[in-house]
Amino acid sequence: MIDIPDALIATQSKYNGEAGRAFLAALPGLADRFLEEWGLRRDGAAMYGMCALVLPVVRESDGRRAALKLQAQDEETVGEPVALRVWGEAGAGAVELLGHDPGTGTMLLERLDERRPLSGTADERAAVEVLAGLLARLTSVRAPEGMRRLGDAAERMLAEAGRTAAGLADTGERRMLMDCAAAVREVAGEPGDRLLHWDLHYDNVLAGRADEGRAQEWVALDPKPLAGDPGFDLMPALFNRFDTSGVRWRFDLMTEVLGLDRERARAWTLGRVLQNGVWAVADGAHRLPPEQAEIARQLLERE
Repeated sequence: MIDIPDALIATQSKYNGEAGRAFLAALPGLADRFLEEWGLRRDGAAMYGMCALVLPVVRESDGRRAALKLQAQDEETVGEPVALRVWGEAGAGAVELLGHDPGTGTMLLERLDERRPLSGTADERAAVEVLAGLLARLTSVRAPEGMRRLGDAAERMLAEAGRTAAGLADTGERRMLMDCAAAVREVAGEPGDRLLHWDLHYDNVLAGRADEGRAQEWVALDPKPLAGDPGFDLMPALFNRFDTSGVRWRFDLMTEVLGLDRERARAWTLGRVLQNGVWAVADGAHRLPPEQAEIARQLLERE
């Protein structure tokens, strides 16, 4: 039997409603099924994020330690195993996919060291350099056919921009959101074809385990992949571990490491502010997320 964490119950119920509750109800049976079918035994306490339950396991056939990831399939998660396979073939620095069940989205992944997230690195610049280096490797790979596309996301956010701005309480933020939309319109015709992670923040990078030969390597996990311009992948590194004084140097460091055109990268980063603003207002908010509003302000000042 598995205990489902209260936090996972809360997020699934809040964001996915009846579908989330159905997923939670099916979790114990799903775990039992794949522990048996894939010859796994549990090897530690369950871990979880906003949308997944992860069970540390050992593969009985060869004693390899691994992680059984159980998550609901939606437009963001359905491409994860596809992306992991493509990145694995390219040696791009993503967690290794050991097994996948297409019907349920269940995955068996290499076990990383959950005690050593990149967020635990005290040196802020060193952490950003690691993340930028991983992004450079991941986005060097062309997205496979069938991946959700940044161009489609851009069309949706631009269509909602006016309505979203009208829902904001602050005049300055309404103007800021429309400036973000204007920047996205300038680049929307060339949305790019790279394989993006979309959510590469400091807790989605873990150290490899010594017994897997990856002690000195940082590994990316939990992508929400899409095909697009690498500039759309910079926001998590700016927003997480937020520091007002760090916005500009982080942006400059990442664009340099990834070899990006800074104006295009600026426009697509403003696109992330627009996207999150659309979602926030749709959820009933009347202000932009404050850290992201500050990021937009600093990037817009660089025009």
